[in-house]
Amino acid sequence: MRDNSHIMDLFQENNKQNSKDLPLAVRMRPATLDEFVGQEHILGKGKLLRRSIEADRVTSLVLFGPPGIGKTSLAWCIAKLTKAHYQCINATTSNVEELRRVIAAAKLKKSQGLGRTILFIDEIHRFNKAQQDVLLPDVEEGNPVLIGATVHNPYFSLAAPLLSRSLVCELKPLQEKEISVIISNALKDKIRGFGGLKIKMGKPALNFLSRSCEGDGRRALNALEVGVLTTAAGSDGVINFTLEVAADSVQKKPVIYDKDEDGHYDTASAFIKSMRGSDPDAALYWMAKMLYAGEDLRFIARRICILAAEDVGLADPMALVLANAALQISEFVGMPEARIPLAQAVVYVSCAPKSNASYLGLEKASADIKNKTVQEVPDHLKDASYSGAEDLGRGKDYKYAHDYPGHFVKQKYTRKAVRYYEPTDIGYEAKIKQRLEKLRGDK
Repeated sequence: MRDNSHIMDLFQENNKQNSKDLPLAVRMRPATLDEFVGQEHILGKGKLLRRSIEADRVTSLVLFGPPGIGKTSLAWCIAKLTKAHYQCINATTSNVEELRRVIAAAKLKKSQGLGRTILFIDEIHRFNKAQQDVLLPDVEEGNPVLIGATVHNPYFSLAAPLLSRSLVCELKPLQEKEISVIISNALKDKIRGFGGLKIKMGKPALNFLSRSCEGDGRRALNALEVGVLTTAAGSDGVINFTLEVAADSVQKKPVIYDKDEDGHYDTASAFIKSMRGSDPDAALYWMAKMLYAGEDLRFIARRICILAAEDVGLADPMALVLANAALQISEFVGMPEARIPLAQAVVYVSCAPKSNASYLGLEKASADIKNKTVQEVPDHLKDASYSGAEDLGRGKDYKYAHDYPGHFVKQKYTRKAVRYYEPTDIGYEAKIKQRLEKLRGDK
């Protein structure tokens, strides 16, 4: 049987020439924590995992998260920093016999004073229970130090005894700015990257590549490599990595949508105004554009919630309930399924009757607070729950609404009469208007 548990010393000084033949994503793996980009929630200054690595006190780890976010790179980085032997196997092609051979070799090295071994198992969720059980005794003794990587939640895919002996760390998809840093580093690095070439990449191409790779750093580096190696240099020797090259490299159509420029703000404005204007088709179109361009789901969901409160208001109180539900569900399920509740909320809010009366009422009240003398709270409404309040006249003559027919009684709630909320005759607000008119005695 072929032994694929070899030591992966890819970047040793005597192997620099051979490493040039490796994919860019492999060559650019970090050798130090300072080179590692992303995952600040577990690798930031003072975080537990970073302290463990720097103190060479790493115990067995299980790293889980989507592809291309640094699980393999982090394992490699830990091995480099701790000067441990690094052996790598893939659970899809390995078996119990190989595991025992790797463990025996790790024990032998340690007994000979040659140091610890880090065993990196990619796709560890592929091991069945019997294979995971083989690891338990030696993992508990820390020889070898296990680092397992999986795209699945380990609490569902790994055996409880193995988890109890490991530190479980969730890695997050990379942010656009982090992928931009990874791409820029590859363009500058003269030894491992493309720093020896003359490459011109404009901001539109960099932003598109960072955004379209959807948090996957490996995908970004692969696209960069394909684009650079397949684009001929001009007469001046410069490889012009344009937006068109970037789009071709990731096989995704570019749309004009710069998050900090007009493309973002104009599209968001059209989205909001389409919902306000009761055009669900246009609203769905603009949302589809934002989703395709990689817009943050929370940004889209917040816009729907705001419009449901400001523009639909009490004409249909369910609009805000549905919008809020879509916000929570989208954060829970993520893409691509999050599009579905968001689309439902967009259509509902767009088709709902509209009223901004509650919003306008708040604006009028705010203007009075800002421009007029602020009213004192009437004595009968002041807090009367403390000792001595009665002597001060607090709460005197307050009428408890539930003691009266219809759970309503006329009394003053401000010292000077105010009128801010003017309900419309639209949707559910028409019922509110009828009730207020009856209570106020307007009709």
